[in-house]
Amino acid sequence: MSKPKIYIDGQEGTTGLQIYDRLEGRDDISLLRIDPEKRKDLNERKKLLNEADLVFLCLPDAAAVEAVSLIDNPDTRVIDASTAHRTHPDWVYGFPELSPEQREAIRGAKRVANPGCYATGFISLVYPLVKQGILPPDASLTVHALSGYTGAGKKAIAQYEDPGREPELDSPRHYGVTLAHKHIPEMMKVCGLTRKPIFMPIICDFPQGMVVTVPLYLDMLNGAQTLDSLRKCYADFYAGTNYVSVRPPEAPACGFIGANNLAGTNDLQIFVCGNGEQVMLAARLDNLGKGASGAATQNMNLMLGFEEAKGLTL
Repeated sequence: MSKPKIYIDGQEGTTGLQIYDRLEGRDDISLLRIDPEKRKDLNERKKLLNEADLVFLCLPDAAAVEAVSLIDNPDTRVIDASTAHRTHPDWVYGFPELSPEQREAIRGAKRVANPGCYATGFISLVYPLVKQGILPPDASLTVHALSGYTGAGKKAIAQYEDPGREPELDSPRHYGVTLAHKHIPEMMKVCGLTRKPIFMPIICDFPQGMVVTVPLYLDMLNGAQTLDSLRKCYADFYAGTNYVSVRPPEAPACGFIGANNLAGTNDLQIFVCGNGEQVMLAARLDNLGKGASGAATQNMNLMLGFEEAKGLTL
């Protein structure tokens, strides 16, 4: 059997480059490459998009929609890393840990929307609680999240890594201050929320990693919930999955949750912290790993029948 042909449309971006880094050494696939001088040539892109068995779209939203319109080969499968199709009813959401049914849907899908990085952390925390009737879908939720600067794209990376950069880049910076971040629609749809969460992201002076937190009062939850019962809820929900794990009650032993501990991995760790009245739910992941390129590679492995873990750690 011939090796599946893979094309990364938008390989020059951060997500595309990391997908390539995860795939270039593999001997079970064949990577299609576009001539750098033709990467904006519509005809050349269309040729490669239709020649490939599976395409990664690492493009801005409008360009991703255009790329899909260029595909007329019915056998070409697509993983879109942009925001464009994450709430589209005809696309499968690429978060296999949500359920066995979700995993099987990804395996058989022709079109998969790769989750957003912040959305991955939020959904990992909120979806199980709503799904099991513990958290009402109309709950008033606040989300605090911080990420390394690589999630902001090539321009931001250049600014942060410029030796003569502005001093303001030395400190964490809030952004998305209109409270209309592009990940909110998928966060709401996937979790089944009926009330928009207040989402406050922060960009920080380190390359990779993120922590997404959702603080709650325990009396916001249905049933007599405790920190231990919530940990058990997550442990049971994610039992048997490879990349989502629940940290033990004593974690973090040092009292701090570092944001870059999982850089280069496809892991996601859940922390349940707090006291008898309040709880802080936290998800730690690599914004370029489980939050982007790692998740995309994991979805590719499922779609093409490969070992799920292959190529996921840099």
